[in-house]
Amino acid sequence: MAQKVNDDYPGKTPVMTDKQLKEIATAQYNTDAAEQTLVFDFPTEIIELPSKGKLYGKGHPLSKGTIEMKYMTAKEEDILTNQSFIKNGVVLDKLFKALIVTPVEYNDLLLCDKNAIMIAARILGYGKDYPIKAINPNTGNEVEHVVDLTQLPEKEIDWSLLDKGINEFTLNLPATKIPIKVKLLTQRDQSKIDAELKGLAKLKKDAPVSTMMKYVITDIDGETDNGKIRKFVDTRLLAIDSRAIRQFLISITPETSLEIQVPDGDAGDNFRTTIAIGLDFFWPDSGL
Repeated sequence: MAQKVNDDYPGKTPVMTDKQLKEIATAQYNTDAAEQTLVFDFPTEIIELPSKGKLYGKGHPLSKGTIEMKYMTAKEEDILTNQSFIKNGVVLDKLFKALIVTPVEYNDLLLCDKNAIMIAARILGYGKDYPIKAINPNTGNEVEHVVDLTQLPEKEIDWSLLDKGINEFTLNLPATKIPIKVKLLTQRDQSKIDAELKGLAKLKKDAPVSTMMKYVITDIDGETDNGKIRKFVDTRLLAIDSRAIRQFLISITPETSLEIQVPDGDAGDNFRTTIAIGLDFFWPDSGL
């Protein structure tokens, strides 16, 4: 049965201490006298999503703004070390699917929420303390620092833009003055983009920006035909307008900030750096 624990972390991903985990494991370790079968059920946590569920539509499992996840076990570590998954670039998606308890279509996830799930998975797997090494740009010093992942702030955005509950936003392109509509990408969109870029790579082509734009833009002055949107991106989308779209999307995307301040004791100052998110996020000390 799902358990929600550690309510003393309001607005943050909760995490149990090693002592609490040991107590729960001991309490839930039962031996069936007849079959000598071990019954073991780890608790789950309710994770708050950066989007607050505002863009999933009424009745969607994520419209409440939370998702339920279970604690990582050795079985999930097998996923992290699966060379086939790593080679095909699906290892983290496989991990998240194994950890998510909420009955939800994985491809529906907004990418901004997926990043928060990655942080939660790291906390639920190995704890809130994440050791990093960063270079102070002012001195060149390599600084070791431990980040408390439960204290990463949420980015400030204008929530009135998301209150309509529709993943579609209108803006006028600054150069051409054309009105367009754009959306925040989902995991489904990202999978299609990745597949398209993989196909282009086989043809010795690389078009990450324009490919993304073909999925971000949903309407051009009332025109919603995908073929015509693709042609517009390839032939008429000016670089200055493309940049404006990217900047607009950044400004409205709710997400957990990965930018942190790192103290450098030797230099007597602080500097800013960004936490890298990837497979190494789960294996910072290369324990295997």
